[in-house]
Amino acid sequence: MLLEKLLSQSFTSAFNLFNHQQLIKPLFWGCSKKFSAPLLVVPIRGSFWERDIKGPRYRKKTERNYLDDMKYGIKELKNEVQLWKEEMSEKFQYDPKVYMPDDSEIVWTFDTKEKLNQWVCTSDSDNKDGFSHCDLTLSKNKKGLFSGFLDCRVPKDGQIKESGYCNIRCLRARKSFKRDSFFDWQMFTHLILRIRGDGRSYMLNLTTTGYFDVMWHDIYNYILFTRGGPYWQVAKIPFSKFFLSSKGRIQDKQDPIPLDKITNIGITCAGKTPGPFQLEIDYIGVHFDGNHTEEFAYEMYNVPSFIVGV
Repeated sequence: MLLEKLLSQSFTSAFNLFNHQQLIKPLFWGCSKKFSAPLLVVPIRGSFWERDIKGPRYRKKTERNYLDDMKYGIKELKNEVQLWKEEMSEKFQYDPKVYMPDDSEIVWTFDTKEKLNQWVCTSDSDNKDGFSHCDLTLSKNKKGLFSGFLDCRVPKDGQIKESGYCNIRCLRARKSFKRDSFFDWQMFTHLILRIRGDGRSYMLNLTTTGYFDVMWHDIYNYILFTRGGPYWQVAKIPFSKFFLSSKGRIQDKQDPIPLDKITNIGITCAGKTPGPFQLEIDYIGVHFDGNHTEEFAYEMYNVPSFIVGV
Protein backbone atom coordinates (compact mmCIF):
# COMPACT_ATOMS: atom_id res chain seq x y z
CA MET A 1 0.00 0.00 0.00
CA LEU A 2 2.78 2.42 0.87
CA LEU A 3 4.55 1.77 -2.44
CA GLU A 4 1.35 2.32 -4.40
CA LYS A 5 0.74 5.56 -2.51
CA LEU A 6 4.23 6.86 -3.28
CA LEU A 7 3.91 5.97 -6.96
CA SER A 8 0.53 7.69 -7.12
CA GLN A 9 1.94 10.88 -5.59
CA SER A 10 4.90 10.79 -7.98
CA PHE A 11 2.74 10.44 -11.11
CA THR A 12 0.37 13.15 -9.89
CA SER A 13 3.22 15.58 -9.31
CA ALA A 14 4.79 14.79 -12.65
CA PHE A 15 1.47 15.34 -14.41
CA ASN A 16 0.99 18.72 -12.71
CA LEU A 17 4.51 19.81 -13.65
CA PHE A 18 3.93 18.74 -17.26
CA ASN A 19 0.78 20.83 -17.41
CA HIS A 20 2.77 23.85 -16.23
CA GLN A 21 5.25 23.21 -19.07
CA GLN A 22 8.16 22.85 -16.65
CA LEU A 23 10.47 20.31 -18.25
CA ILE A 24 12.42 19.35 -15.16
CA LYS A 25 13.88 16.11 -13.94
CA PRO A 26 12.87 15.04 -10.41
CA LEU A 27 15.54 13.72 -8.13
CA PHE A 28 13.58 13.02 -4.99
CA TRP A 29 9.86 12.92 -4.39
CA GLY A 30 8.29 13.90 -1.07
CA CYS A 31 6.57 11.20 0.97
CA SER A 32 4.47 13.52 3.12
CA LYS A 33 0.87 14.40 2.31
CA LYS A 34 1.80 18.07 2.52
CA PHE A 35 4.09 17.83 -0.51
CA SER A 36 2.65 17.04 -3.91
CA ALA A 37 5.74 18.34 -5.79
CA PRO A 38 9.37 17.22 -5.79
CA LEU A 39 11.53 18.57 -3.00
CA LEU A 40 14.60 18.87 -5.23
CA VAL A 41 14.61 19.45 -8.96
CA VAL A 42 17.21 20.40 -11.57
CA PRO A 43 16.81 21.48 -15.21
CA ILE A 44 17.48 18.89 -17.89
CA ARG A 45 20.86 19.76 -19.38
CA GLY A 46 21.00 20.76 -23.00
CA SER A 47 17.37 21.93 -23.26
CA PHE A 48 16.20 25.40 -24.29
CA TRP A 49 13.72 25.60 -21.42
CA GLU A 50 14.29 28.33 -18.82
CA ARG A 51 12.88 28.11 -15.33
CA ASP A 52 10.63 30.78 -13.80
CA ILE A 53 12.79 32.22 -11.01
CA LYS A 54 9.76 33.00 -8.84
CA GLY A 55 8.17 29.60 -9.27
CA PRO A 56 4.79 28.59 -10.74
CA ARG A 57 2.72 29.67 -7.74
CA TYR A 58 3.56 33.34 -8.44
CA ARG A 59 2.66 33.14 -12.13
CA LYS A 60 -0.48 35.04 -13.06
CA LYS A 61 -3.13 32.90 -14.70
CA THR A 62 -4.15 34.69 -17.88
CA GLU A 63 -5.97 33.52 -20.97
CA ARG A 64 -3.47 32.99 -23.76
CA ASN A 65 -4.06 32.84 -27.48
CA TYR A 66 -1.91 29.92 -28.53
CA LEU A 67 -2.34 30.77 -32.22
CA ASP A 68 -0.79 34.22 -31.68
CA ASP A 69 1.98 32.62 -29.60
CA MET A 70 2.72 30.22 -32.45
CA LYS A 71 2.84 33.04 -35.01
CA TYR A 72 5.19 35.06 -32.79
CA GLY A 73 7.38 32.01 -32.22
CA ILE A 74 7.72 31.31 -35.94
CA LYS A 75 8.57 34.98 -36.52
CA GLU A 76 11.31 34.91 -33.90
CA LEU A 77 12.65 31.49 -34.89
CA LYS A 78 14.70 32.79 -37.83
CA ASN A 79 16.56 35.35 -35.72
CA GLU A 80 17.15 32.91 -32.88
CA VAL A 81 18.55 30.22 -35.22
CA GLN A 82 20.90 32.78 -36.75
CA LEU A 83 22.05 33.83 -33.28
CA TRP A 84 22.60 30.17 -32.36
CA LYS A 85 24.73 29.67 -35.48
CA GLU A 86 26.88 32.65 -34.51
CA GLU A 87 27.30 31.27 -30.99
CA MET A 88 28.41 27.89 -32.27
CA SER A 89 30.79 29.45 -34.81
CA GLU A 90 32.36 31.65 -32.13
CA LYS A 91 32.66 28.71 -29.77
CA PHE A 92 34.55 26.54 -32.25
CA GLN A 93 36.76 29.34 -33.58
CA TYR A 94 37.58 31.44 -30.52
CA ASP A 95 37.10 29.16 -27.51
CA PRO A 96 39.05 29.84 -25.40
CA LYS A 97 39.69 33.50 -26.19
CA VAL A 98 43.21 34.74 -25.50
CA TYR A 99 43.91 38.37 -24.61
CA MET A 100 47.25 40.11 -24.50
CA PRO A 101 48.18 42.89 -22.02
CA ASP A 102 46.60 46.27 -22.88
CA ASP A 103 43.92 44.59 -24.99
CA SER A 104 40.46 46.13 -24.85
CA GLU A 105 37.04 44.99 -25.98
CA ILE A 106 34.18 47.37 -26.71
CA VAL A 107 30.96 45.84 -25.39
CA TRP A 108 28.43 48.63 -26.00
CA THR A 109 28.28 51.52 -28.43
CA PHE A 110 25.51 54.10 -28.72
CA ASP A 111 25.59 55.29 -32.33
CA THR A 112 22.23 53.91 -33.53
CA LYS A 113 18.70 53.73 -32.20
CA GLU A 114 18.79 49.93 -32.35
CA LYS A 115 21.70 49.92 -29.89
CA LEU A 116 19.90 52.38 -27.62
CA ASN A 117 16.99 49.94 -27.47
CA GLN A 118 19.27 47.55 -25.57
CA TRP A 119 18.98 49.87 -22.57
CA VAL A 120 16.07 50.63 -20.23
CA CYS A 121 15.53 54.02 -18.58
CA THR A 122 13.84 54.24 -15.19
CA SER A 123 13.25 56.98 -12.63
CA ASP A 124 11.41 57.46 -9.36
CA SER A 125 8.39 58.88 -11.19
CA ASP A 126 7.93 55.53 -13.00
CA ASN A 127 7.24 53.88 -9.64
CA LYS A 128 5.32 56.88 -8.24
CA ASP A 129 8.16 57.45 -5.78
CA GLY A 130 9.08 60.95 -6.97
CA PHE A 131 9.04 63.45 -9.81
CA SER A 132 12.32 62.90 -11.70
CA HIS A 133 12.39 61.95 -15.36
CA CYS A 134 15.08 60.86 -17.83
CA ASP A 135 15.66 59.51 -21.32
CA LEU A 136 18.39 57.96 -23.46
CA THR A 137 18.57 59.50 -26.92
CA LEU A 138 21.00 60.10 -29.76
CA SER A 139 22.97 63.33 -29.48
CA LYS A 140 23.89 65.51 -32.45
CA ASN A 141 27.28 63.76 -32.45
CA LYS A 142 25.60 60.34 -32.88
CA LYS A 143 26.44 59.32 -29.31
CA GLY A 144 24.21 58.14 -26.48
CA LEU A 145 22.85 61.02 -24.38
CA PHE A 146 21.57 60.13 -20.91
CA SER A 147 19.71 63.25 -19.81
CA GLY A 148 16.78 64.38 -17.73
CA PHE A 149 15.80 66.30 -14.62
CA LEU A 150 16.62 65.19 -11.08
CA ASP A 151 13.88 66.20 -8.64
CA CYS A 152 14.40 65.63 -4.92
CA ARG A 153 10.86 66.48 -3.84
CA VAL A 154 9.29 63.77 -1.71
CA PRO A 155 5.71 62.66 -2.43
CA LYS A 156 3.33 63.48 0.40
CA ASP A 157 2.10 59.94 1.00
CA GLY A 158 3.51 59.48 4.51
CA GLN A 159 5.70 56.54 3.47
CA ILE A 160 8.54 57.75 1.23
CA LYS A 161 11.29 59.61 3.07
CA GLU A 162 13.79 60.27 0.27
CA SER A 163 13.46 60.63 -3.46
CA GLY A 164 15.36 61.61 -6.57
CA TYR A 165 17.03 59.12 -8.91
CA CYS A 166 17.34 58.35 -12.63
CA ASN A 167 18.87 55.22 -14.05
CA ILE A 168 19.76 53.43 -17.27
CA ARG A 169 20.39 49.70 -17.36
CA CYS A 170 21.28 47.31 -20.15
CA LEU A 171 19.13 44.31 -20.93
CA ARG A 172 20.12 41.04 -19.34
CA ALA A 173 22.79 39.06 -21.17
CA ARG A 174 21.04 36.33 -23.16
CA LYS A 175 21.89 33.52 -25.51
CA SER A 176 19.84 32.22 -28.40
CA PHE A 177 16.25 31.11 -27.82
CA LYS A 178 15.87 33.65 -24.96
CA ARG A 179 18.12 31.77 -22.55
CA ASP A 180 19.69 33.67 -19.66
CA SER A 181 23.43 34.12 -19.81
CA PHE A 182 26.25 36.12 -18.21
CA PHE A 183 29.00 38.50 -19.26
CA ASP A 184 32.26 36.64 -18.70
CA TRP A 185 34.97 39.22 -17.99
CA GLN A 186 37.38 37.08 -16.01
CA MET A 187 40.26 37.91 -18.37
CA PHE A 188 39.84 41.66 -17.86
CA THR A 189 40.87 43.96 -15.02
CA HIS A 190 39.22 47.31 -15.78
CA LEU A 191 35.94 48.80 -16.94
CA ILE A 192 36.45 51.62 -19.44
CA LEU A 193 34.03 54.33 -20.55
CA ARG A 194 34.44 57.23 -22.95
CA ILE A 195 32.10 59.90 -21.66
CA ARG A 196 31.44 63.64 -21.59
CA GLY A 197 29.65 64.70 -18.44
CA ASP A 198 28.33 67.79 -16.72
CA GLY A 199 30.43 67.74 -13.54
CA ARG A 200 28.03 65.54 -11.58
CA SER A 201 28.99 62.25 -9.96
CA TYR A 202 27.22 59.15 -11.21
CA MET A 203 27.01 55.62 -9.84
CA LEU A 204 28.17 52.63 -11.87
CA ASN A 205 26.26 49.42 -11.14
CA LEU A 206 27.35 45.89 -12.03
CA THR A 207 24.55 43.44 -11.28
CA THR A 208 25.41 39.84 -10.39
CA THR A 209 21.99 38.22 -10.03
CA GLY A 210 22.45 34.91 -8.22
CA TYR A 211 20.46 31.68 -8.28
CA PHE A 212 18.78 32.16 -4.88
CA ASP A 213 16.36 34.99 -4.15
CA VAL A 214 18.61 36.55 -1.48
CA MET A 215 21.14 37.18 -4.27
CA TRP A 216 18.79 38.72 -6.83
CA HIS A 217 19.63 42.26 -5.69
CA ASP A 218 23.43 41.90 -5.40
CA ILE A 219 25.00 44.91 -7.12
CA TYR A 220 28.61 46.07 -7.16
CA ASN A 221 28.97 49.86 -7.25
CA TYR A 222 31.59 52.51 -7.84
CA ILE A 223 31.45 56.28 -8.30
CA LEU A 224 31.94 57.74 -11.77
CA PHE A 225 33.31 61.29 -11.53
CA THR A 226 32.87 63.61 -14.51
CA ARG A 227 34.77 66.81 -15.25
CA GLY A 228 32.20 68.73 -17.22
CA GLY A 229 33.10 71.03 -20.07
CA PRO A 230 33.45 70.36 -23.80
CA TYR A 231 36.15 67.68 -23.64
CA TRP A 232 35.76 63.91 -23.66
CA GLN A 233 37.27 61.80 -20.91
CA VAL A 234 38.13 58.09 -20.73
CA ALA A 235 37.34 56.58 -17.32
CA LYS A 236 39.34 53.45 -16.53
CA ILE A 237 38.10 51.83 -13.32
CA PRO A 238 39.57 48.62 -11.84
CA PHE A 239 37.03 45.91 -11.04
CA SER A 240 38.78 45.51 -7.67
CA LYS A 241 37.43 48.93 -6.61
CA PHE A 242 33.76 47.93 -6.85
CA PHE A 243 32.00 47.30 -3.51
CA LEU A 244 28.99 45.11 -2.81
CA SER A 245 25.55 46.48 -1.98
CA SER A 246 22.07 44.99 -1.81
CA LYS A 247 18.81 46.94 -2.07
CA GLY A 248 20.74 50.20 -1.79
CA ARG A 249 22.70 49.27 1.35
CA ILE A 250 26.45 48.68 1.44
CA GLN A 251 27.06 45.23 2.88
CA ASP A 252 29.27 44.65 5.93
CA LYS A 253 30.62 41.44 4.42
CA GLN A 254 32.40 42.24 1.16
CA ASP A 255 33.71 39.95 -1.56
CA PRO A 256 35.48 40.49 -4.89
CA ILE A 257 33.13 40.80 -7.81
CA PRO A 258 32.51 37.50 -9.68
CA LEU A 259 33.48 38.63 -13.16
CA ASP A 260 31.97 35.54 -14.80
CA LYS A 261 28.49 36.15 -13.35
CA ILE A 262 27.66 39.71 -14.44
CA THR A 263 24.12 40.03 -15.77
CA ASN A 264 23.62 43.79 -16.21
CA ILE A 265 25.43 47.11 -16.09
CA GLY A 266 23.79 50.42 -15.23
CA ILE A 267 24.44 54.10 -14.56
CA THR A 268 22.52 56.03 -11.90
CA CYS A 269 22.14 59.76 -11.31
CA ALA A 270 21.03 60.53 -7.75
CA GLY A 271 21.84 62.87 -4.90
CA LYS A 272 20.71 66.00 -3.10
CA THR A 273 21.32 68.44 -5.95
CA PRO A 274 18.15 68.82 -8.03
CA GLY A 275 18.27 70.11 -11.56
CA PRO A 276 18.97 69.02 -15.13
CA PHE A 277 21.75 66.59 -15.94
CA GLN A 278 23.29 65.04 -19.04
CA LEU A 279 25.91 62.38 -19.64
CA GLU A 280 27.07 61.71 -23.20
CA ILE A 281 28.42 58.18 -23.72
CA ASP A 282 30.56 57.05 -26.65
CA TYR A 283 31.23 53.45 -25.62
CA ILE A 284 31.51 51.08 -22.66
CA GLY A 285 34.05 48.27 -22.68
CA VAL A 286 36.55 46.22 -20.70
CA HIS A 287 40.35 46.35 -20.57
CA PHE A 288 43.12 43.95 -19.61
CA ASP A 289 46.05 45.49 -17.72
CA GLY A 290 48.79 42.93 -17.16
CA ASN A 291 50.39 45.03 -14.41
CA HIS A 292 47.23 45.19 -12.31
CA THR A 293 47.33 42.39 -9.73
CA GLU A 294 44.97 43.74 -7.07
CA GLU A 295 42.03 41.39 -6.39
CA PHE A 296 40.07 43.46 -3.89
CA ALA A 297 40.82 46.98 -2.72
CA TYR A 298 39.05 46.95 0.65
CA GLU A 299 40.39 45.57 3.90
CA MET A 300 38.17 43.10 5.69
CA TYR A 301 38.18 41.77 9.24
CA ASN A 302 37.33 38.36 10.68
CA VAL A 303 34.27 38.92 12.85
CA PRO A 304 31.68 36.52 14.29
CA SER A 305 29.01 35.40 11.85
CA PHE A 306 26.18 36.65 14.07
CA ILE A 307 27.52 40.23 13.61
CA VAL A 308 28.04 40.11 9.85
CA GLY A 309 25.35 38.25 7.94
CA VAL A 310 25.87 35.81 5.12
